[in-house]
Amino acid sequence: MITASNITLSFGQQALFKDVNIKFTPGNCYGVIGANGAGKSTFLRILSGDLEPDTGEVIVGANERIAVLQQDQFKFDDHTVLHTVIMGHKRMYDVMIEKDSLYEKPDFSEADGMRASELEGLFAEMGGWEAEPEAGRLLSGLGLTDEFHGKKMSELEGGQKVRVLLAQALFGAPDILLLDEPTNNLDLESVSWLEDFLFNFKNTVIVVSHDRHFLDKVCTHIADIDFGKITLYVGNFDFWYHSSQLARKQLRDDKKRREDKIAELRTFVQRFSANASKSRQATSRQKLIEKLSIDDIKPSSRKSPFIKFEPERDCGKRVLTIEKLSKSVDGEQVLSNYSMTVNPTDKIAFVGPYHHTKSLLFRILAGELEPDDGGYEWGGTISPAFFPRDNSEHFDSDMSIVQWLRQYTEVEEESYVRGFLGRMLFSGDESLKPVRVLSGGERVRCMFSKLMLARPNTLILDEPTNHLDLESITALNDALIDFPGPVLFTSHDHQFVQTIANRIIEFTPDGTIDRSMEFDDYLKSEEVTALRDRKYHGHHLLEL
Repeated sequence: MITASNITLSFGQQALFKDVNIKFTPGNCYGVIGANGAGKSTFLRILSGDLEPDTGEVIVGANERIAVLQQDQFKFDDHTVLHTVIMGHKRMYDVMIEKDSLYEKPDFSEADGMRASELEGLFAEMGGWEAEPEAGRLLSGLGLTDEFHGKKMSELEGGQKVRVLLAQALFGAPDILLLDEPTNNLDLESVSWLEDFLFNFKNTVIVVSHDRHFLDKVCTHIADIDFGKITLYVGNFDFWYHSSQLARKQLRDDKKRREDKIAELRTFVQRFSANASKSRQATSRQKLIEKLSIDDIKPSSRKSPFIKFEPERDCGKRVLTIEKLSKSVDGEQVLSNYSMTVNPTDKIAFVGPYHHTKSLLFRILAGELEPDDGGYEWGGTISPAFFPRDNSEHFDSDMSIVQWLRQYTEVEEESYVRGFLGRMLFSGDESLKPVRVLSGGERVRCMFSKLMLARPNTLILDEPTNHLDLESITALNDALIDFPGPVLFTSHDHQFVQTIANRIIEFTPDGTIDRSMEFDDYLKSEEVTALRDRKYHGHHLLEL
């Protein structure tokens, strides 16, 4: 168990937390949520002891071990992968190293023998003889097979290092597990494995994540950072989000009678409980669900951007035809004789590990690159708009946000542009900030404003959820569900893909898989199931 008692932390004049009191108990998984800059990662650093609060204390149960997902990818470069994982249990690792160094001494003395015997006992008590097999199982579950275990960390790529550091945090069944964005750089198979691991984990888990599907799968509670406080709610993210939206709706509608509110909220709780009971919930978690009450849910102070893509005209019957498209980059064939047809009702998710291929295709369709061979043709009624994965070149300017956005509309009134920016949470003086200094999330919201002004009837979106907080991801998700035209997109967000796409395309070494179905059905299809264990170019098949 870990308790935060009267925690207060300020940076300059800004109070990030004030008199926070919260207790995290074993057997539960707590998802920490909040707006960008609310202090989610900072709170985990306070809990781990890496950062001292201004006032208050963190209380950990006697002899309980805290494990933290390390963020420094280069910290263990001189160590082997297997040893790096075992270092997650520092006391065990120290005993192992001292024991091994004694046995390697050329002048092994009687005193050395006594110390070695003592260390052997400690090592056995801590389960040391199972250390390497356990580390191997964790690594394999995260997609790193035996061939990686003896390598130095310096030999691994960035994404592979992240997996090793995650295995390190999970190693040795820590009493308290602190995870900051653990699904980053994981393929779908590894995320699924991690979800199962955490679901069955018997101790305390506290996790920060922007992956809504992941939070829904693993969390028993949501810790919401808002108003400088941290409020604890029973249930997963989906329950918290919809409860908060209902509470906001009821608060706005003064004419709603109390009885109507109770009836609506009770129906929602019952539906949530029924859905949850069908999952693999342990008895203790079912009891938590049975106690769910939405009356204590308060409307969030966080604002969601208003995103709505309204086409200037409808699509005709012919949207896009691609014929034998080929493109090489630096002598490497990235696209080869690729053909496809896009229909008016298609919302196509391009999935799989070939990110460069997907981005290259999108850039060609957006007119930014010319193919080497083959071609494509947009329908006569089609007006496409493109959201690039890398938008940095669009913001290499000293213009203000208002000036920047006015480039993309013929409407002269500044109030028209400011209206768009206000809906994207740039109000007042914020709209006068130079675009050069904007954060990643602010740039994405500017790009959405640009797309909305264009009023396209077809969208090409390359990783549009990058840099967004949960509220913005949800707003974009809903906007694309409502968008009446075709969408071609990529995303690492499982729920985003599942709820938007009705057609899945994956590039593989043997060609292209193209299926008209939802994403979860695609993952369960025989064709994908048969290839589940197959790897190519160091990637799992099931990578978004």
